[in-house]
Amino acid sequence: MINESKSAMPIKTLSRFTVGDQIVRYLIDSESQRVGLEIIPRSMGDLVVGRRELLDEPALATLPARWLPMRAWNVDSLVQVGLVGVPGPGRFAQGRTLRNGSATESLQFFSQRKEGNRIVTVLKSALGFKCEHSLAWARGGEVLECKTRFINSSRKPLTLSMLSSFSLGSLSPFHADEAPEKLWLHRFRSAWTAEGRPETRRLEELQIERSWIGGSVTCERFGQVGSLPVRGFFPVAAIEDTEAGVTWAAQVAWAGSWQMEVYRRDDCANFSGGLADREFGHWSKTIPPGQAFETPPAFLTVVRGNLDEATTRLQAAHRIDVPKVEDDLPVIFNEWCTNWGAPTHDNLVAIADRLRGTGVRYLVIDTGWAEGPDDSVLKIGDWNVNRKSFPGGLRATADAIRERGLIPGIWFEFELVTEMAKAFAKTGHQLHFDGVPIQGGGRRFWDFRDPWVHRYLTKKVIGLIRDNGIGYLKVDYNDTIGIGCDGAVATDAKQRPGFQSPGEGLRAHIEGVREFFRKIRRELPGLTIEICASGGHRLEPSMLDFGAMGSFSDAHETPEVPIVAANVGRLIPARKNQIWAALRTTDSPQRLAYSLAATFLGRMCLTGDVHHLDKSQWALALRAVKLYRRIAPIIRDGVSRRVGSEHISYRHPAGWQAVTRLAGSGKQALVVVHSFAGQFPKSIGIELPEGNARPWVIADSFHVNRKPPAIRGNRLVWSPEGEFRACVIWLKQK
Repeated sequence: MINESKSAMPIKTLSRFTVGDQIVRYLIDSESQRVGLEIIPRSMGDLVVGRRELLDEPALATLPARWLPMRAWNVDSLVQVGLVGVPGPGRFAQGRTLRNGSATESLQFFSQRKEGNRIVTVLKSALGFKCEHSLAWARGGEVLECKTRFINSSRKPLTLSMLSSFSLGSLSPFHADEAPEKLWLHRFRSAWTAEGRPETRRLEELQIERSWIGGSVTCERFGQVGSLPVRGFFPVAAIEDTEAGVTWAAQVAWAGSWQMEVYRRDDCANFSGGLADREFGHWSKTIPPGQAFETPPAFLTVVRGNLDEATTRLQAAHRIDVPKVEDDLPVIFNEWCTNWGAPTHDNLVAIADRLRGTGVRYLVIDTGWAEGPDDSVLKIGDWNVNRKSFPGGLRATADAIRERGLIPGIWFEFELVTEMAKAFAKTGHQLHFDGVPIQGGGRRFWDFRDPWVHRYLTKKVIGLIRDNGIGYLKVDYNDTIGIGCDGAVATDAKQRPGFQSPGEGLRAHIEGVREFFRKIRRELPGLTIEICASGGHRLEPSMLDFGAMGSFSDAHETPEVPIVAANVGRLIPARKNQIWAALRTTDSPQRLAYSLAATFLGRMCLTGDVHHLDKSQWALALRAVKLYRRIAPIIRDGVSRRVGSEHISYRHPAGWQAVTRLAGSGKQALVVVHSFAGQFPKSIGIELPEGNARPWVIADSFHVNRKPPAIRGNRLVWSPEGEFRACVIWLKQK
C-alpha cells in the first residue's frame, strides 16, 4: 500500500495501477481538478511518505498573515501545453520555460479509462480543447510508452506553442520535504566522434532548488534543435534519488528538434519532455476546429537501482524487427577506411577474396561508387553509377561479391544534394528558409513533404538496390537543417493558408523522411539497414527502429573508440551498436588487439588494409572474428555494466575501462578490458557477475600479452603490461 496523507490536503489519489514491477499512480487536486503522474517501484510502495502540506521556513513568520499558509507542494500536470495568445507562466518563468502557463493551468480531469495495456486520461479545458494522455506498455511492463493527443474542440483555430510527450511529477515521493542534495540529474552529452558522454549533477548545482517562499520557478531546459537528434545531447535523461536508491529515466523518440526539462517551484522536482517548443525549437502548430495533433512517443521507466539499470531497461523501447540474416549478428566489412571514397570493381573483388570463408558476411561499398567530377565523393543526389570504376555496373560487382560468399552492401546519403550534382539545381523540391534553399556548406536538402521527392528516390534508391541484388543499405546523413524550414499549411477550410512555424516545417519534413524509410522496409523486407548520421547522430528509437543497427560514431581508429563505444552501449541495444576496427599494416599486435577488442562491445565492423595485412596480422584478426562469432549470443541478449576510470579528455584518455556483459541465461559472460595512458593498476581486477551462483571458468580469451587473464576467488584479473592494451574474456559457468 502507498501511504496516504490523513490531512485535509486537497491532493488525493485518483487511481493506481500495477504495471509489471512498477506502480503507476495518478494524483488529483480536488480543488483545481489538476491531474499528475507518478511511477514508483512496486517493491517500494510502502516506503512512499506523506508529504508536508505547508512550507515552514522561519522567514515566513515575518510575512503578513493574509499570505499564509503556503503550500509546500502541488500537483504538477501530466500534460504540459502552451497556446499562442494565452498568458504564459508567471514566477519569472517566461523565456526559460513554457511549462505551467495558463493553458496548462486550465486543464481539469474529465475521464479515465483502461484499454488493455493502455491507460487514457482525458483532460478538458475551458479554453476549448481537450488533451488525451496515453500510457501504454508491453514486454512485461518494464517500459511505459507515453504520448499526448491535443484535440481542438472549439470553433476557431488554436495554435500550439508546446505540447509534452511526458511529464512526471512529485519527485521524489520518498521524502516529506524537498530532499536536499539527494536528487541527481543524469544526461548524456554528444559531439561528433564523442557521443554519449555521461554528465551527472545534483539538482542544486543546476539551481533547481525551491526558493524560500516558492516565489520563482527554477528550470533546466535542454535538448537539440535540427535534424541530428543526437547532437549536443542524447534524448535520454534520468533523475536519481540517491538516498532512496531509485532512478527514473526517460527517452524521447524523435529524429528532429526535442527538449527535456527539469522544473521546480515547490518541494517537488518535475521532469518532462517532447518536441522542442516555440521558445527552444521555433515550433508552433495551428490546429483547425475539430482536428487533433499527437506528439511523438516518449519512453519511461523507474527502477529500484542505479542509472545503468534504468538505461538498460529503456533499451527495451527499441524495436527489434530485423531480417533473418541478422539472427546471429553477422560481422561487417566496410571499405571506407580502405579505399577512402574511391572504390572500384577490382579493389572490391580483392577485398572479397581476402574475406572469403572468414566468417565476415557483409561487404559494404561506401561513398564514391556514384559518378562525380574527377571521381569526387561530393556529388550526391544524381546517383548514377561511376562507370570508370565499375565498367560492368554495380550488378557485376555485387554478383562477384556474392560468388565469394558475402552479401553486398551499399552507402547512400539520399536526403541531401551537393553542389556538384545536377539535382542541386532542382530547388523547387528542396527545403527553403526565408524563401531561399537551406544550404550547409555545399549541401542542400530534399523536401520529404514533396511527393516528387519520394518518387525520385524510389527509383534512384529502392530501384538501384533491387536491380543490383544489394542486401545491405548504409544510410548516412551528414548535416543538419537547423531550426526548420518554410512551408504553408491551411488553418481552416474557409481561410487563406497561413505560414507554419519553422519548427513545424522541420517536424513535417522528418515525418516525410520516416515515411520513406517505411517504404524501403515495405518494398525490400529482406534488406539489412544501417542507420548512420555523421556516425552516431541518429541513435534514437524513431530512426534506429528502421535499422538492424546504427553506426556508433565516426571515431574509426582513434584511442577513444572503446570509451565512446561503451558510452553508446548504455543507451542503445548492443546488437544495434556497430563499432569499427580499422586494421593497418603499420599496426603492432598490441594495436590490432586494442582495435579489435572494442568491437566486442557491440557489432563488429572491420575496415582498413585488410587485403595487405601480413600473415601474422591477418591471423590475429581472424582469431578475433572467430571468437566474436562464438560469443555473439551474449551480445544479442545480455546486459552490460561498465567499471573503470572517469575520463576527462577523450582525445587523450587515461586510466582503464572494463565492460562486463552477462548473457540472458546467466550462464555465460563477456568481459572487455582496455588500458589507456597514464596511471592504471598493474593488475586490473573485475568482480565476476553473479550468474547462477556456480563457479566461473575462462572458456576463451583474445589478447596478445605474455600473461593470460585468470580467475582469483570472485575476481577476474588481467595485467595490461602497458598502455593502450586490451583483452576479451569469454566466461562460462561449470
